Amino acid sequence: MKKRYKFVIDCANCAAKVEEAVKKIDGVNSVTVNFMAQKLVLDADDARFDEILKEVAATAKKVEPDCELSV
Repeated sequence: MKKRYKFVIDCANCAAKVEEAVKKIDGVNSVTVNFMAQKLVLDADDARFDEILKEVAATAKKVEPDCELSV
């Protein structure tokens, strides 16, 4: 399943760090963090999507505490 979310983040470098961290989560097929558009596109396993999304949000907060993922 592929979904788009509003993702507020302060800098392009932080966006790249979040993207790399989220790619390592089990069940994530692909992720794209677009700093300019303030969007996160997540493609993950359908059966566990909600669980994976929570882990994505927690991982993003660990990497960049000021970011906001609007679900």
